[in-house]
Amino acid sequence: METTLEAPKFSPKERAYWASASFGGALINGIYAALINIFYNDYLGLSSEGIVVLYIQIIFLLVNAFNDPIFGIVSDRTRARKGRRIPFMRYTAPFLGLTFVLIWFSPDITSGVWVVFIWMVITTCLYDTAYTIIFLVYSALLPEITEDEPERNKLKVFASFFNLIGMILGFIIPDLFRNFSRPLLLISMIVVGIIGSIAIIITTYKFKERPEFTKLDEPLGLVEALKYTFKSKSFLILVAANFLVIFFQSSILSAVFWIADYVTQSSSLILLVFIFIPLLIGIWFTPRLAKKWGVVRSNQILLIIGGISLVAGFFLSYLVVELLYICMFIAGIGFVGPLIFNDLLFAQTIDEDELNSGVRREAAFFGINALFTKPAQSLAIVIPSLLLDWTGFIPREEFQPPNLSQPFEAFLAIRLFTLLIPGLALIFSSLILQKYPIRGEYWDSIQKQILILHDKKHKKLQEMERG
Repeated sequence: METTLEAPKFSPKERAYWASASFGGALINGIYAALINIFYNDYLGLSSEGIVVLYIQIIFLLVNAFNDPIFGIVSDRTRARKGRRIPFMRYTAPFLGLTFVLIWFSPDITSGVWVVFIWMVITTCLYDTAYTIIFLVYSALLPEITEDEPERNKLKVFASFFNLIGMILGFIIPDLFRNFSRPLLLISMIVVGIIGSIAIIITTYKFKERPEFTKLDEPLGLVEALKYTFKSKSFLILVAANFLVIFFQSSILSAVFWIADYVTQSSSLILLVFIFIPLLIGIWFTPRLAKKWGVVRSNQILLIIGGISLVAGFFLSYLVVELLYICMFIAGIGFVGPLIFNDLLFAQTIDEDELNSGVRREAAFFGINALFTKPAQSLAIVIPSLLLDWTGFIPREEFQPPNLSQPFEAFLAIRLFTLLIPGLALIFSSLILQKYPIRGEYWDSIQKQILILHDKKHKKLQEMERG
């Protein structure tokens, strides 16, 4: 059966508007991910209270792992006049900025361990809930607004480029203030919260949802939705690989400050240059890689490059510490893979699922994925805290230079959780993806069938509106 429907395509200006939300989220979450680990241990003084950080992360995990699948199903089942995705993004953005700012107003350990505990539990859980709502639906919108994989790739490239700019600022901004005074840091966090929220809101006014999915698709019941989700071999394999990728991403963002302060003992900005230059350049070559090898194979190759480079950096940094910069530069090339290709792989599994269930359920897939991968974020915070507690790490005085009079075991622990462990996670993630089935002729067939299905839905919606 032929189809008259053509997958939507977008201009560079429209892709830049799409990427605005990615920039806002990366600016806010980049600072959170990069600073939260060292903020817990080195600034709030919890390195001697590793068990407290563990308790914070257990509660954080329980609250925020389940809000993803719950909200994913709520979003998929929403039939509001303004849509089931964009309104959630628009009206949650100010709350995201507010809760992000409140995290950094936490009292330190001199006010009492349990005061810090209560403050951080409440603020981080509220912050992550807001972030979940916004970027769950943002991720769900990508496969929904166009069926064309090259066009999805271009949108993702623009989003990733702006994401990297936000992440770079996410490192630079706290680095400018974290060793000076807390009032300056807090003022910078307020400005970041405002700018990030506005950037997210801009995207919501430049894109519209596809009405045929909201008005025609009959939402699946909870049991049926879960049945279809867990029957998807593609999805389950992708979730297993993504768990390790999320762990790596959460580990490597905070690793920059740890490596700069305690390994290279130099400015973190130098390390950022070596990581982000290959990232900023490499993302523009991903469409060519995908065209030549396919999305999953390209991702596997880049994961291996990144993983091996981090493992090599763990050992070579003991011989000549400057070799670590070369390893991080090569690793930066590999980091392009999960940054670009992960969402494209999820889009493939969602297309495959729609052919089986007849309903587009992007948010449910991203939500259930988060249920299983969210623990990886907590693991990336707990492992350093427990290792530092075990090795007798000595935290710095508030907003003073790092204390370099550390036991040998503390320096070893820092290299473990910043280089070796994240590197092994990337390698194992690549190996898991070897079992991922959507590739080659099977993927070509899915792309053709999904356009035919969407053409039917589009024509049915037109008939309804005429009637």
